[in-house]
Amino acid sequence: MRHEKILVVEDDREIGKLITTQLTSLNLHVDHVVSAELALKKIAKHPYGLILLDINLPQMDGLSLCRKIKEHYPTTSVILLTALSSDMDRVIGLEMGADDYICKPFFARELQARVKTQLRHRAQLLASQNNDNSPVDSEQTLNVGSLNIEFSSHQVYLGKQALNLTATEFDLLVYFARHPNHVFSRQQLLDKVWGYQHSGYEHTVNSHINRLRAKLEEHQQAPIIETVWGVGYKLNPSQLN
Repeated sequence: MRHEKILVVEDDREIGKLITTQLTSLNLHVDHVVSAELALKKIAKHPYGLILLDINLPQMDGLSLCRKIKEHYPTTSVILLTALSSDMDRVIGLEMGADDYICKPFFARELQARVKTQLRHRAQLLASQNNDNSPVDSEQTLNVGSLNIEFSSHQVYLGKQALNLTATEFDLLVYFARHPNHVFSRQQLLDKVWGYQHSGYEHTVNSHINRLRAKLEEHQQAPIIETVWGVGYKLNPSQLN
C-alpha cells in the first residue's frame, strides 16, 4: 500500500481520535479536522488520497463538502461516515460521487478494510494515468461488442466515445464485462469488486450501478447493465452489437 495521506473530517473529537488511531496502525499519515471549513483549507494545501467524511457536520454539511471535493479533486476517494438511520443521506452522498460509506458504530477491521479497498482502487487509477502513453496490445484490452476496455490507460470506449469513469466504476464494469450475461447479486459484487463481505451496504452497489448506467446510456439508450428482479444485475452483450 502506498503511504497515502488520509483526512478525517469528524466534529466528534473522540471519534476522530479513534479513527486516527485505527488508521495510523496501517502506517498511513492521518490528519483530523472538525469542520468542513477546516477541511477545505487542509485540502487546498495538501493532496489527500482518501477523505473520511462525517455527514452531520456543523455549518457546511458533509454532503455539500463531498460535492465540492469531487468537483475539484475527482481522483480523491471519499468514504462517508453515517448513522444507521440515515438511508437517504447515504444514497444522496453516493449519487454525489462518494466512493463508499460506513455506518456508525463500526469495527476497526471493517473501517480498515474499506480504506484499503479505496486506496487500492486509487493506486490502480494513478498507475494507469502514469502509463497513458504505453502501447496497448490485445492482452491489455477487453472487448464486448462495441465496448472496449483498455487496462493500460484505464480508459473505456463505447464505440468511439470515451467514458469518464471513476476507479470503482471502472472495476465494476470490468467485472461485468469479464462475465457477460452472468447475473450477480449485490452481495457478490460487494465481495468481488469492493473486496469485503459485510451485509447491509447494498446502497453502495445500487448507487454505483446507477451512475455507471447513466454514463453508458448517455451514449446508448438501450440498457447495457440490466436488473434481474429478485436476483441482481448482469451485462447484456446483445446491446453492444
